[in-house]
Amino acid sequence: MRLVEIKHFHLFAGLGGGAAGFNRGEARVGNLQARFRCLGGIDVNAPAIADFGRLAGVPGTVLDLFSREQYIAFHGHEPPAGWREATLDDIRRAAGYERPHIVFTSPPCKGLSGLLSESRSKTDRYQALNRLTLRGIWLTMEAWADDPPEFVILENVPRIQSRGRHLLDQIGDVLRSYGYAVAETTHDCGELGGLAQSRKRFLLVARHTGKISPFLYEPHKRPLHAVGDVLGRMPLPGDPAGGPMHRVPRLQWKTWVRLAFVRAGSDWRSLNELAVEDGILRDYLIVPERCRDFLGVTGWDETGATVSARGLPTNGRYTVADPRACSGFGGGGKYIVTPFDSPANTVIAGSTTGNGAFAVSDPRFNGHEYGQYGVLPWNEHTGAISGQSKPGGGGYTVADPRMPESDSRHIQMFRVVDWAGSSATVTGSQQVGCGAGCVSDPRPVGPIFGKYAVTPWHENAGTVISGAVQGAYAVADPRPGLQRERGDHYLTAGHYGVVQWEAACGAVTASTGHDNGYGSVADPRVDALPAANENLVAVIHSLDGTWHRPFTTLELAALQGLVDPEEQLELDGLSDSGWRERIGNAVPPPAAQAIAGVMGKTLLLAWSGETFSLGNTPIWVRPVAVALSVRENRHV
Repeated sequence: MRLVEIKHFHLFAGLGGGAAGFNRGEARVGNLQARFRCLGGIDVNAPAIADFGRLAGVPGTVLDLFSREQYIAFHGHEPPAGWREATLDDIRRAAGYERPHIVFTSPPCKGLSGLLSESRSKTDRYQALNRLTLRGIWLTMEAWADDPPEFVILENVPRIQSRGRHLLDQIGDVLRSYGYAVAETTHDCGELGGLAQSRKRFLLVARHTGKISPFLYEPHKRPLHAVGDVLGRMPLPGDPAGGPMHRVPRLQWKTWVRLAFVRAGSDWRSLNELAVEDGILRDYLIVPERCRDFLGVTGWDETGATVSARGLPTNGRYTVADPRACSGFGGGGKYIVTPFDSPANTVIAGSTTGNGAFAVSDPRFNGHEYGQYGVLPWNEHTGAISGQSKPGGGGYTVADPRMPESDSRHIQMFRVVDWAGSSATVTGSQQVGCGAGCVSDPRPVGPIFGKYAVTPWHENAGTVISGAVQGAYAVADPRPGLQRERGDHYLTAGHYGVVQWEAACGAVTASTGHDNGYGSVADPRVDALPAANENLVAVIHSLDGTWHRPFTTLELAALQGLVDPEEQLELDGLSDSGWRERIGNAVPPPAAQAIAGVMGKTLLLAWSGETFSLGNTPIWVRPVAVALSVRENRHV
């Protein structure tokens, strides 16, 4: 095999995602095998160029490609002292004074993106930014006008075809004037690189017709992966093993709440499905989580929690949502009442209301025959007289209005006899509920028979006996209202005591309780939810039982193919916002690698003298291949 070097150079290089991908490009034709080498890159962002050196393996150049007029229009003021417009020699110096075979450009797309409103995109500031696409191509052509690169590529957002139509037409005219055939196409970086994201991009491909004959080659499309295929191989967000780029972004509390209520696979528009009244969710409530699974209920189809010695509802998820409760079968219908017109449950030995559906909603309740403990009105007839005519067997009690108010009336139930009066008849059932079995005794409570008595503070106590509940064992202590001092037993024992959040707790004993020591804590975390604009990291259990959270910076880099999920990534600076912007602007290296392979194979075919080659994939699903093969300007 003979190695053939293919050199590539990058304008608006960013952090070097495209360059890193081209370095990994593979192409082979006959005994020729391509070896891709990066000559360098240019970008105005110094941190991005620092990253470029790490990813591309060669130094980049910090250079502003604005013209003076464009600089003033974009920044709104004159350039600083020492600033000058980029020259053709600056371009050649950035490439190490070597001629590239492929020039890859990815100019700024903010003014062309759909994320920017139509009105703002037409301002002088963003129009100046858009004109960089044309200026970059012109500088490239002039820098190597005597020996043009075989391929020139312009990568951008698809909306450039509408918002930047006039610029694309001018770029096409410039390229054709230097001998290029130009084609426009779109592709999905995710399908080219086998990523876990769909990233639609625009691609303008210019092939120098004097150097490269048309060939039809296209990388095979690869299926998109699920996000979890990448994130599942990474540490959990915030794990130090992921490095500083793997921390969870701090969002405003109201943003966390919105994320929690967005349906998975949807966006903010799913929030319109929620019922909001006076700015408050009507059907949902967000409360702080006291502890892990506190009073949690396990779903019927979920695994249970670990069975522990104290498996109480307040210690974890020790309650289950049993869907069989409504059936009443198998003992599941605890305290169920069976409708009168439904069959009864299985009769078992323990057929009590607490064991199953052993109660019935009897519509006949108002009838006298079933009026257990019922009292009959005076003006109604009684029920049938049966052998069990007791109050508990039916309506065998009557509300008799004829009972006169007289001394002979049986009014002894729970009656208390006056000390100066006579006692009622002594019966065999001497209970307080069966007659006047109590007396109002005016004599002072004695030390022995003072049942439930409270001894005054200044008097002596009754006899201490083994049955403490049978005598005067309580005292009216006037001291609780006094100011407690250090050393007082009731002060230091901490009965019903509450420990301050910032204080240390006492020794934990086997019998610690709220009523025998400092067994409670003043927890400030459950008093209120965060303020709407408070920045924090929150975990809210969403309606689907998952954590809806933003990607970490490292996860975004892995989704872009800039780093393997198992690895860490170090970018210049310490700003998450700066990292995320550069990562979002990057060309995914796996997609760039696929494009490099196509162009490398085309170059090898041309250099080996081949005139035509066609793969086994239909050409109409291969837009990049078609773009490489056109002889004149055409939109694919």
